[in-house]
Amino acid sequence: QVQLVESGGGLVQAGGSLRLSCAASGRTFSRSTMGWFRQAPGKVREFVSAISWSGARTYYAGSVKGRFTISRDNAKNTVYLQMNSLKPEDTAVYYCAAQTYYSDYDDLYEYDYWGQGTQVTVSS
Repeated sequence: QVQLVESGGGLVQAGGSLRLSCAASGRTFSRSTMGWFRQAPGKVREFVSAISWSGARTYYAGSVKGRFTISRDNAKNTVYLQMNSLKPEDTAVYYCAAQTYYSDYDDLYEYDYWGQGTQVTVSS
């Protein structure tokens, strides 16, 4: 059974940092693009960041570029999202996702596996 399990969410003050982790099990994703998406209350799920299978290419939404860093450790089948300079508008449930086949990295419908999400709350 394939599982993606996120961790590292929590409550932080504006300007603070959090590091999210996404551990995969059930199959290897070492050849898959991995992504992070988020969904705030009453809003659609939106792209945050993605990383190619080798880690050579990374992609970010404009709203997080320069503040968030995505990375991966294929030996551990784990993807990370380092979030710095957090803002109240970053408050959302953050989801990890994996593609089976290479496709558009910012399209949530191109991802085949999803985690259950982890809550990030940034207070002002």
